[in-house]
Amino acid sequence: MPCEVKHRFLVLYGSQKGQAQSIAEGVADEAGEHGLVADICCLDENHKYNLEKENSPVVFVVSTTGDGEPPDNALQFVKRIKKKTLPSDHYKHLCYALLALGDTNYANFCNCGKTIDHRLQEVGAKHFYATGHADDGVGLELVVDPWLAGLWEAIKGALSKMASDREGHSNTDLTDSAANISSPDIKLNLLSLADDQNCESARASEEAADSKSTFAALSSASVTQTTASDPRPTFSAEDIGLDSQSADIAAGVSKSTPETQTGDVGVSHAVLEASLTCSLPPLSESSLNVPALPPPYLDVSLQEDAVEEVNAPLNKEALHEVPISRAVQLTRGDSVKTALLLELDISAHPTLTFQPGDSFDVFCPNRASEVGEMLRRLGLQDQRNHRVQVSLRKDTKKKGAQVPSYVPQNITLQCLLTRCLEIRSVPKKAFLRALVEVTGDGVQRRRLQELSSKQGAADYNLYVRDPSLSVVDLLAAFPSCSPPLSLLIEHLPKLQPRPYSAASSSLRHPGKLHFVFNAVEFPACSGRPAGRKGLCTGWLSELINPILVYPGRTQSSDSPGLPKIHVSLRPNCSFRPPADPSVPFIMVGPGTGVAPFIGFLQQREKEREESPEAAFGETWLFFGCRHKDRDFLFREELEGFVSSGTLSHLKVCFSRDNQVEEEAPTSPAAPRYVQHNLLLNSQHITDILLKQNGCVYVCGDAKNMAKDVNDSLMEMIRAELQLDQLDAMKRLAGLREEKRYLQDVWG
Repeated sequence: MPCEVKHRFLVLYGSQKGQAQSIAEGVADEAGEHGLVADICCLDENHKYNLEKENSPVVFVVSTTGDGEPPDNALQFVKRIKKKTLPSDHYKHLCYALLALGDTNYANFCNCGKTIDHRLQEVGAKHFYATGHADDGVGLELVVDPWLAGLWEAIKGALSKMASDREGHSNTDLTDSAANISSPDIKLNLLSLADDQNCESARASEEAADSKSTFAALSSASVTQTTASDPRPTFSAEDIGLDSQSADIAAGVSKSTPETQTGDVGVSHAVLEASLTCSLPPLSESSLNVPALPPPYLDVSLQEDAVEEVNAPLNKEALHEVPISRAVQLTRGDSVKTALLLELDISAHPTLTFQPGDSFDVFCPNRASEVGEMLRRLGLQDQRNHRVQVSLRKDTKKKGAQVPSYVPQNITLQCLLTRCLEIRSVPKKAFLRALVEVTGDGVQRRRLQELSSKQGAADYNLYVRDPSLSVVDLLAAFPSCSPPLSLLIEHLPKLQPRPYSAASSSLRHPGKLHFVFNAVEFPACSGRPAGRKGLCTGWLSELINPILVYPGRTQSSDSPGLPKIHVSLRPNCSFRPPADPSVPFIMVGPGTGVAPFIGFLQQREKEREESPEAAFGETWLFFGCRHKDRDFLFREELEGFVSSGTLSHLKVCFSRDNQVEEEAPTSPAAPRYVQHNLLLNSQHITDILLKQNGCVYVCGDAKNMAKDVNDSLMEMIRAELQLDQLDAMKRLAGLREEKRYLQDVWG
């Protein structure tokens, strides 16, 4: 019998931390089970694919990084397709599906995916399947799993349609047939924004940022379509018609956590509690849908060759090694958080130039104690100084397999775990599934299966994802699990540098670069018996301890050796003061979020000194902290800016003090948070933004503060212009598009 011909499609991915790549590789690996074959390429491997001549369906999986930026390996692709010289029919032959990954805790949710999607449509490409917007803020799987479930029938339908078109049997537009070729298990109700009468404020920033996006609900039925102002099909977590179990998953509720149990005669029984290592009915008694076992693809061996020990980042030729010339604790000793200011001496690095608003990366190692524990769990303590040799398995079934680029050939095992792999990363479900195969104890195997399964999604979120458990934590909790080194290299992502905002101006401090951070503490929890410090902030805190100056103390006359760190610049061309000094601007930065605005104001003060006759717009700063006398960062400097006229208005609030804010002693109630102070000054804020074409900058916590500030700005615009909520959202989105509403936020 002749061999069955498997139809081909192409998978392209853009990934910063490995999640999009992992999903894309999963699609390619699963293709064979559906009678298909997939080619897979990274978007920056443009020598391996050619979209201009592509005649098969294309599946994009792309993440978003930074302030809505493309991943590094997708940047050039985005630039290419955004060229204005491309004609409107450049990709008229192309049919594609796109899965975008993002996090609603940050501004510009799924912006890279949306940018690619929108631009491909502009140059003639057509969807063959609904675009998915997966939210890491609630769990990617809520969108990823159903999106993948429906993908295969959609690909087959697209292949059939394209073959039919090539044979001249159909002239139907692909967008009209997209509904007919999508999975029969997926129902897409495409609604215009105007049809959604229950728009929640928590969705404001995302929906306003893309006011033309369509809402879509997902359920198990045939495809139906209603009125749509935008023909592009999309679905996202909040638009999915979840069943009761999925709704609990989205809310982070564990179904295996029971209520108080009593017997028929009112006798109380001991209440068992679910945990990382223990589940309860119904989960413990359920049949499980577990992911397919990821195919192994690396051969790893340890050689006794002599290798020079490396005590610096491996790509140090692209970095700057700079000394920390000063370290000051900004908060009082009894403050809840410890804020530290570090001054870097960059005078020996003339190419390391920055502007206020820029950020930079700090490259830190994994903690020695955690590396030691990982070596112990792997049983490789005695081979820590052996050279790691990594190659591709000849028999691997993994599509597009390659040795990770961040694993060099001449490196010791100790250095690999210290400098290359993110051993603090939260284990993904595919990794948990792979660990099942190397776990000896039956109970532990079952629990790992549960945590990797669809039915155990709530427990995975509650006990693994939300508390940010690391691989080391997980291996400690499952002692019969003995993974080989190759499994760790296959699944652990690259150790990422940590970004920090510049907190100074080179005009005020030439040759210096300041930055501020809170020393992060992760509390103990189920699966992590003892608390731990943040990876980079903990490392920096220990590094600068010999030179640290505490509040109320002068710097020691002793001159200990200055510690050095490796950094690289991350220019931010948008989060900068207005180029026109006459434009008024508002800064919102509670806690360490004030850091970039110190640079803004230092710059403005110098500009005023150099050009006293120039016209300068008003400047407003909204700052907040817990206690005025414990953690009012940069108090003296900020008050000095007010005295000099550099800062027109300083509005402060203290969430744990019963004090009325100084500039408004007649205020009926002391504002607790920055958003309250914004509302108290609503008339001034809206006048600056809506009448004077001013700007507003927000820096700090993404999960709470930034959302609350966004809601307050939307409410002010709604009240001032007498708009409904939807129109207020659109107006705020317009400020974002005009680069007059800018955020620098973190989780």
